[in-house]
Amino acid sequence: MFHAGISTLYGLVIGMAMVLAFDYILRQARARVMQTVALRIDVTVGRELFNKFMSLPLQVLESRPANYWQSLFRDVDVVRNTVSGASAILVADLPFVVMFLGLVFVIAAPIAWILLIILPLFLFVVWRSGNTMSKINHAERETSMARDGLIAEMIGGRTTIKALALDGAMRPLWEDKHTENIQRAITRGGKTDAYASLGTTLTMMTTVALTTVGAVAIVNQELTIGALIATNMLSGRLLGPLNQLVGTWRTYASFKESVECLGQVFNTPSERTESEVKLDRPAGQITLEEVTFAYADGAAPVVDNVSLTLRAGGVHALVGRNGSGKTTLLKLVQGLYAPTNGRVLIDDADIAQFTRAELAGWMEYVPQECVLFAGSIRDNIAHRIPDATDEQVVRAATAAGVHSYIIDLPDGYGTEIGEAGRRLSGGQRQRIAIARALVGDPPVVLLDEPLSSLDRQAEHELRGILTEIGKERSVIIVTHSPILLSTCQDLVALDRGRVALAGPSEEILPRLFGGAKGSGGAPRRRAAAPADAAQRGASGAQAAQPASGAAGGASPETAPEKAPKVVATHAVGVVKGQVSVAEVVPKDSEAPAKAEGSS
Repeated sequence: MFHAGISTLYGLVIGMAMVLAFDYILRQARARVMQTVALRIDVTVGRELFNKFMSLPLQVLESRPANYWQSLFRDVDVVRNTVSGASAILVADLPFVVMFLGLVFVIAAPIAWILLIILPLFLFVVWRSGNTMSKINHAERETSMARDGLIAEMIGGRTTIKALALDGAMRPLWEDKHTENIQRAITRGGKTDAYASLGTTLTMMTTVALTTVGAVAIVNQELTIGALIATNMLSGRLLGPLNQLVGTWRTYASFKESVECLGQVFNTPSERTESEVKLDRPAGQITLEEVTFAYADGAAPVVDNVSLTLRAGGVHALVGRNGSGKTTLLKLVQGLYAPTNGRVLIDDADIAQFTRAELAGWMEYVPQECVLFAGSIRDNIAHRIPDATDEQVVRAATAAGVHSYIIDLPDGYGTEIGEAGRRLSGGQRQRIAIARALVGDPPVVLLDEPLSSLDRQAEHELRGILTEIGKERSVIIVTHSPILLSTCQDLVALDRGRVALAGPSEEILPRLFGGAKGSGGAPRRRAAAPADAAQRGASGAQAAQPASGAAGGASPETAPEKAPKVVATHAVGVVKGQVSVAEVVPKDSEAPAKAEGSS
């Protein structure tokens, strides 16, 4: 008898060892499957999100704060962790609830009705917690994004904050947003704990009810003790997933919100990825046909019915006071913005039919605020063309007038410039940005306020550089500097989004600078024709005819009789070396002209 017991023990130990080994293999297999799922989600969704982000139009990217786009990549992590973590295992366990319920009905039918009562209560708690947690999670997400947005602004402006000692002004803003986020988190935590406690209470009530009713059934010989024990064990496996579902619903709520946010981005129309026709390197003639653009539906147009042509080659300038639409027009020319009405053409081909990569290769853009990236000087110059040769990089740097500065550095082109190029001065960053624009030998180069970070000597150097660049390319600049205007072939003056004056520089510059000075020492303002007259082209750019008098500055009283009497509403002039647009009073009025501002 003793030996029989030992044999049974050996058999039990061997059986349990096999069960444990099998359980280990299953767990490892499940872990491998989850890791594979997580890897595929990271690779597939992450790559698709990056590609989508890069293909979105600039206007869409500018419509949202930076922290919103950053949160999308965190949403990929939420999706990955939910699909490949404990939450996914919990979902896989839910179908077994039905199987365990069926087993309870088979072995303990007299007490199975208790589970039929408890299960609807659990489902109601799960449903209620789901609705509540979704709203709370959304509110907490909004406060987190607001707080992160403020942090991003403070980090971006850390130099200004330090220089002006703005910590006292920024601290209340930070504390308000941080406090609001903490309050939302406390509310969410309280709701989560409340529903989790309710689920635990229901589980304990189920155990007590099953034991009580089962004991009565045993006394009445309707149930065996073994069946009662088995039912209690199965009820734990049955209610366990539901109880976990109540406690982990926040994960599913976050998963749902992340999927919705990602879905909105993926459903947003992208820029063109395939061009309708392959075009050889264009000569660089830019034409705008009745182009109108507004940043939002119903908003006043920033660019209003502009029509002009800029011939291939040479240097062309856009001038006008602040807010006149110069930078926006420059972005429309490069295709960064799509016109609300009208169209933009390069060599008589509508740019809407070409991809972003093609347009960027033909029209390089140097923004007013030049942005460089962490890395070496060579990396930043060759960013758009990673396989650019050293000869191409040196040629572009030489054309931008920055080669001599670079080779004077100890590490030359391998010099690390730090985050956003902070180890360089503003003028050096601007020169390197110009070199980056030239490395691909584009036929058109667009520069927005290229002198904003340069001293007077550098301005004269840049004038010579632009003159050389303009011999082989079309250069379009936004500038207020008379130094650069003197080297331009064509000038376009904008006012309130319309063309106020346009034409060859030999005709326009005398009207901007050639007037006799009055008693106050300021140049006399010259009258410019209205927009409809201003957009009549001449010599490659549509030139406005003088409102009255000759280009050299004849007054309305001395104008030839055959000249039409046109009263201009605005004039373009120069005050202290800066181009300005001012209101002009009709000659019948005794009031002097009232300047509206200068650029």
